[in-house]
Amino acid sequence: MSGFVDKPEPLQVPGLVHLHTGKVRDLYRDEAGDLVMVASDRMSAFDWVLPTEIPDKGRVLTQLSLWWFERLEDLVPHHVISTDLPAGAPADWAGRTLVCRPLRMVPVECVARGYLAGSGLAEYEQTRTVCGLALPEGLVDGSELPAPIFTPATKAAVGDHDENVSYEEVARQVGAETAARLRRTTLDVYARARDVARDRGIVLADTKFEFGFDADERLVIADEVLTPDSSRFWPADSWEPGRAQPSYDKQYVRDWLTSPASGWDRASEQPPPPLPQEIVDATRTRYLEAYEHLTGIAWE
Repeated sequence: MSGFVDKPEPLQVPGLVHLHTGKVRDLYRDEAGDLVMVASDRMSAFDWVLPTEIPDKGRVLTQLSLWWFERLEDLVPHHVISTDLPAGAPADWAGRTLVCRPLRMVPVECVARGYLAGSGLAEYEQTRTVCGLALPEGLVDGSELPAPIFTPATKAAVGDHDENVSYEEVARQVGAETAARLRRTTLDVYARARDVARDRGIVLADTKFEFGFDADERLVIADEVLTPDSSRFWPADSWEPGRAQPSYDKQYVRDWLTSPASGWDRASEQPPPPLPQEIVDATRTRYLEAYEHLTGIAWE
């Protein structure tokens, strides 16, 4: 069992039709047929949407995504049309709302890994592979891989777990040509972002993207990109393979939830507990640090 601890009621806005409430974002359609995506301050972990929000998180995700979209446009187009608030939208949507073109989404989480961590590490320790890709012996938690790899996953509904799959399975699901484009674009974008992050003192260990096709059948990057929700960001000056790395992402929350301090048994069907204020504050600080280190812009 998983999902929302307390699922919020969608806000009704004149002129907008509510389509979906996801783990973090609420999706609407406007009268022109475009999508309105609103990033909340909700936090998800282990397939649960937690009962505690992280202040400013929705704005950080949105503003950082916009910053990256600009730096990736020569590699892949993005789905953002405007950041203007729709008429009648509440003032607190400012800074966390995107008006986007509708896409025919590809049902694959496109994951790029340059370092060994998370579910990739768990699989490697069992089989010396990640998503069916053989890796050399001797790698440890935090090791840099010989070259970045494409390790896709099936995209799950809220409350279900994304499952790592092989490239061959992706090709079977979406076709060989689309699978090849997804892999190539994912690795190209990762390589660009890895180099940008490295210049700013951050290791981009892994990240995930979502893609769709527009009306002209162009492959378009969608949702969020290269945020602390969708990526593992590590301080480069403290990177040390063989241990868990300090991070600028939601790993801090995962670590608390699985610690004795939380009192939560992940294997049970009980929802996770509220986050203590010190965990909320420390998580917010990490998200702001990621934004400021990457963009060079002070958070206001």
